[in-house]
Amino acid sequence: MLDLVKLSKQMQGMGQQLTQESRAARQRLTIAQELLAQVQPEQDYWVGQLHQWRDRLEFVAAEPIEPLDKREPIGPAPIAHSLIATDGSQIAPSHHEIAYCYLINTGRVALHYGQKRYPMLDSLPEIFYKPEDLYISRQWGISTEDWMGHRRTVAEAEALADLGTDLAHSITTGNSKDAPPTLAMVDGSLIYWFLDRMPSTAVDRILPPILAAWERLRLSGIPLVSYLSAPRSGEAANFFRLKTCNQITPDCKTHCPGRADEAPCNRLKPLRDAALWSVLLESGERGPLWRSNARVLEDYGRHRIYFCYLHVGTEVARVEMPEWVATDRALLNQSLSLILSQVQKGYGYPIALAEAHNQAVVRGSDRSRFFSLLEREMVKAGLSNIGTSYKEARKRNSIA
Repeated sequence: MLDLVKLSKQMQGMGQQLTQESRAARQRLTIAQELLAQVQPEQDYWVGQLHQWRDRLEFVAAEPIEPLDKREPIGPAPIAHSLIATDGSQIAPSHHEIAYCYLINTGRVALHYGQKRYPMLDSLPEIFYKPEDLYISRQWGISTEDWMGHRRTVAEAEALADLGTDLAHSITTGNSKDAPPTLAMVDGSLIYWFLDRMPSTAVDRILPPILAAWERLRLSGIPLVSYLSAPRSGEAANFFRLKTCNQITPDCKTHCPGRADEAPCNRLKPLRDAALWSVLLESGERGPLWRSNARVLEDYGRHRIYFCYLHVGTEVARVEMPEWVATDRALLNQSLSLILSQVQKGYGYPIALAEAHNQAVVRGSDRSRFFSLLEREMVKAGLSNIGTSYKEARKRNSIA
């Protein structure tokens, strides 16, 4: 039980701390705007510096693909269009339950506008109980819980590709170019930063099936985007840090080894990109396109990730997409118009993503029914002495 009286005493200094942090954030924002004005006329030079020295930087700086002063209004979405989205949830494994296993539930949504077609909302549950599912990750030092999360990412990508290919095959018009556009959406970043900390043998079990799913979407002519609400990334702002270096060359590993936090360029940290673009963009506008330089993207091939910031009215969101979407101007503009339409329909958040989450989420009652069903099947199989651990049983039945 949470003792709110004791907790309130600890919160007394919190307001003052937040005020100080807010003041510091405004100072960093002012510095970033000044640096943007200085870098803008020299953009080509600093892009060249980034290309030359990015392997020597202690931070990840994205590369601007368009002029830094680009502010492009997003046009209206076509009346007839479709949205597909997936999201996932899980039941984590526990040694205190009746069986050590885990479940991944992938929510799927297909919404059709202006087409007189019924929406599709469902979920695909999958249970993992074999030793190769539960223990294979331990050889790489990855916990079963973390591996479950990675497998969920794969399941979401593959389910999205299945939705896209099924939708593409269902088109019966004589000319596919006349078919309403479709957009595939996911929540969260397409840059899987966790792969950078994994051995290559483990990466080979996660990344290839994801990229294969994205390739199926590309071949189906369905653009893929991810939507990040309240993004915390500073990749774009990090580009301006090159200008603040007090050395002739921005070589962090030579000039600031082991003391990156004390470097002059660190005065922008931890400025978020969204904070900067929130003062630069009007509602319904997007900023310039950026190419991420995250090291993990070296294995993405044609699916290397680009991003831009989009003012959706309620917030500035980060929109990520593979290279084949970003470099196709018509496809990019169409995708952004559909995103903006989704946010408006969802009152501040894309409705397709919200519904996919609702289909995926596993509630407490679902968890109880899952283990009840599992117990019944174990009894049918002739197993005895089935039950939770004494610890789990005691926690569920307090005498207090």
